[in-house]
Amino acid sequence: MNVGIDLPKIGVGAKDLRDFNEILKTEWIVTNGLGGYASSTVLGINTRKYHGLLVASFNPPVDRRVLLSKLDEDIMIDGDIHKIGSNEFKYGIHPKGAPFISDFLLSPFPTFKYNILNVQLQKTVFMVQNRNATIVSYRIFNPDENRVNVLITPLVNSRHFHSITNSEHLSWNFNQKLFDQGVILEPSIPLSSLLLFSSCGHYLAEKGKWVKEMYFREDAHRGESCLDDVFQPGFFKIEIASKEIKRFHIIATAGITENEARDFFSLIPERSLKDIDTLYTSELAHQQSLLTKFHKRYVNIHLDAWLKWLILATDTFIVKRKSTKTKSVIAGYPWFEDWGRDSLISLPGLTLVTGKFEDAKEILLTFKRYCNRGIVPNRFPDLAEDTPIYNTVDATLWYFHAVLQYLKYTRDFDFVKKELLDLLKGIIDHHIRGTLFNIHMDEDGLLAHGPQLTWMDAKVDERIITPRVGKAVEIQALWHNSLKIMERLTKYFDEKEEAEKYSFLAEKAKNSFREKFWNPTKKCLFDAVHGEQRDSSFRPNQVIAVMLDFPMLNKARSKQVVESVWKRLWGTYGLKTLPKSDKRYVGTYKGDRSHRDEAYHNGTVWPWLLGPFITAFLKVKNHEKHWRIFAFETFLKPLFLEEIFQAGFGTVSEIFDGDSPNASRGCIAQAWSVAEPLRAYVEDVLMQRPPYEQFIST
Repeated sequence: MNVGIDLPKIGVGAKDLRDFNEILKTEWIVTNGLGGYASSTVLGINTRKYHGLLVASFNPPVDRRVLLSKLDEDIMIDGDIHKIGSNEFKYGIHPKGAPFISDFLLSPFPTFKYNILNVQLQKTVFMVQNRNATIVSYRIFNPDENRVNVLITPLVNSRHFHSITNSEHLSWNFNQKLFDQGVILEPSIPLSSLLLFSSCGHYLAEKGKWVKEMYFREDAHRGESCLDDVFQPGFFKIEIASKEIKRFHIIATAGITENEARDFFSLIPERSLKDIDTLYTSELAHQQSLLTKFHKRYVNIHLDAWLKWLILATDTFIVKRKSTKTKSVIAGYPWFEDWGRDSLISLPGLTLVTGKFEDAKEILLTFKRYCNRGIVPNRFPDLAEDTPIYNTVDATLWYFHAVLQYLKYTRDFDFVKKELLDLLKGIIDHHIRGTLFNIHMDEDGLLAHGPQLTWMDAKVDERIITPRVGKAVEIQALWHNSLKIMERLTKYFDEKEEAEKYSFLAEKAKNSFREKFWNPTKKCLFDAVHGEQRDSSFRPNQVIAVMLDFPMLNKARSKQVVESVWKRLWGTYGLKTLPKSDKRYVGTYKGDRSHRDEAYHNGTVWPWLLGPFITAFLKVKNHEKHWRIFAFETFLKPLFLEEIFQAGFGTVSEIFDGDSPNASRGCIAQAWSVAEPLRAYVEDVLMQRPPYEQFIST
């Protein structure tokens, strides 16, 4: 493939790999476009219940189940067995194969290299797009005269990825169906089928046994279930002659039924190295096409390694939704589903900046399909048979923002008029009249709502940590922005009476906002207003009131908001959710769920907020060149040049501790953590503005 753009690499050498406890915090993930994935640590030791070589999505992008936990390799040299796999149990690591790892490389797929008495083994993990299939490719070199055999033992499961398996309490057992060079594993009750196949060698069936209480240290640290039983059915045996270099593959594919699991083999009819190499080449070509498309779009942007990883990361979150046959967005890996708020905030960075306009359209159509009484879904639970949850006030308003950004990049008014205009009008009408969760336009023109409906939605038992009931600041900014967008749309479509109505409502909301939300003492915005009560908590939400296309504050007050947020909430990799001076501040996000939820919006740093903040910061600085350079060096560089290479390799974590050293926490890969910093970098720092941006001023 002669495309002129090299894929990025992240390498970990033998010296760093010996720092066991630190390197075990470093993880990788490969996705398949369906919500399924393969993920583990750079040592190959699973530290979460969510880790596995094949976590398949049976109702894309949800209903995810761990089927193949891992493959453990033994190298037999002249009859002596050297175990190079490693697993953790409460009593320790067994077997202790990690010292055999000589190198780990992500380029762009995870590759492990081992050296055992001169025998060199390399394995690479990749997935096939839009298939619940993982392929592990091996290359082994036996330089001496020794007799060498590779024994590969699958450790399998059949559980939902939020749960663990206790084999003593199961009402079923695994059945094995052998075929040439492989096996189909099925629970004795209908759950799922896992097909395992080797491109050479033999599969040797055994009675099978349960490996008890594998320990997941990260889940233990989070106060969650952390002991899992996995089934060891048999093993693959591949012989390596002296002086031989041999390549082979282990393929894992999943389905509800055996026929569905076998369906993958239509892609590799001969089951040969050549067929599988073609799949690997296709996956590499897909990765390189993402970089090539971006490079052609922005010929003057230098593709540094960190930028390449961001571009590739955008693709991991865009998934197919089976129920609508359109695209959606996984909020974060490994455990989040497709969330409305996250999808719509992420849409510009994931799809518009990268030129994936058809994906953007499909995401908008997905959430149109499930709009209920003027509210788009907050999320789709993993096991709810496509029954969405609607407990959100902001996701719907971010929908308007996403539509506007789509128009700024495409000027596709035909699509908006045909598919979205009536929907948008209906949403506004529902909000004016009143809809779910007491969401309604109040007499002052602002939008009132119940508690725990904004993105700050943490809850401990029945206690809501940040209720923000009444009228939250960013909700009013988004409401006014939505009304102004409707004014512009109806004006464009020559609906003058409608345009005047939206204009009137927007002006009323703006006047009320300026009257009720400005905090003259602190020169910033109140976080929420409820009747005569004013919540003076200093939070980052106020910066959204500055970054939107139609802000309600004048330039002077916008500057004061931005300066205050910068001075009090800047947290190396993003914005803190409370300043350290606040008595409710919690600087580390750790412990069980209740302790973590206390910290979630009370000090924790969120990198997605870099997007709104940088947009607002450079807006009030008139996008002057020296301030754009400053914004990159100060706000983005730590995230881009450090985080991408230290936690979830090649991507950006969900959150960070508020306290130094701002350790990464939460999901290892979060959609808006990638999308919003990337968008702000391209649009605001590099001034690669949307081509039809003038729409908002006409």
